[in-house]
Amino acid sequence: MAGSQVGADLWVSEYITPWDMYVHGVTKVLAYKKTAFQEMYIVETGAYGKGLVLDGKWQSCIGDEFLYHEPLVHPAMICHSSPRNVLVLGGGEGATVREILRWKTVEQVMMVDIDGEVVEACREHMPEMHQGAFDDPRTNLVIGDALEVLDTTEQKWDIVISDLSDPIEEGPSFQLFTKEYFEKAQRVLAPGGYFVLQAGPVAPVELTLHARLVNTLKAVFPNVHSYASHTPTYGSPWGFAIGTAEAIATQPDPDATNQLLEEKTTGGLRLIDGMSLLGIMQTPAYIRKAIAAETQVYTIKEPPKFFGKGALGQ
Repeated sequence: MAGSQVGADLWVSEYITPWDMYVHGVTKVLAYKKTAFQEMYIVETGAYGKGLVLDGKWQSCIGDEFLYHEPLVHPAMICHSSPRNVLVLGGGEGATVREILRWKTVEQVMMVDIDGEVVEACREHMPEMHQGAFDDPRTNLVIGDALEVLDTTEQKWDIVISDLSDPIEEGPSFQLFTKEYFEKAQRVLAPGGYFVLQAGPVAPVELTLHARLVNTLKAVFPNVHSYASHTPTYGSPWGFAIGTAEAIATQPDPDATNQLLEEKTTGGLRLIDGMSLLGIMQTPAYIRKAIAAETQVYTIKEPPKFFGKGALGQ
């Protein structure tokens, strides 16, 4: 292209819709492994630094991961105000645990990921992500099946965060976006607890998955709230959802939020403060309307099927 200098010969190409792609220029492949569950690349990109790619799908990178991990973790933690025990399902890079450990009230984090090889590769090659979270004495890393842990744990958790890879059919997690899974998560919540779900893209042309996931959560939890954060490397604003039996503060007071964060966290947040939390919680009208019009509930017999895979090539 005239006037442009291309800085990479290797590209991660990911289909966003049948007509749209997002392409990241790769300067170096740091790790590759075809595990028992998925195909993993850890790459260095020209613009956003190190990134994790699973089954051709972009997971996160150091350049903008805070725009995903902070909204995944902190809105529910703030709603609870004094979480002590937190369960993370997925979360291979360790950044979700990193954000949880900012809270001084947290006594224990259990992170359950099915793919130990991905976790170890992230621990080795992406220390900027976990920042030592795996070595914190409050962290209990379990390599195993999230469903099995939910079926067998007797502990009750103040916060349960579902930070799973997208539900593509060939991947390890497509059945973990269903009513049955959400019911298992609800069972292990302590009184006053909150369940958080990474709930897919919320671009207008990709909204079906998010609307159906929120509708499925509504079949399990009395109170559900959809919100989103724009993460540039996903090529789309990304949706989240909170489910709980408690009231959800959808118009939190910025000053009260800032005071809570100052008192109960170690700081270092780059996105979430009182004003940005208030903004994030204001779900746009087009998303609210799509959720209100949705009737389908995802089940084990009829789970979601996420569009799009990607490829690494020249």
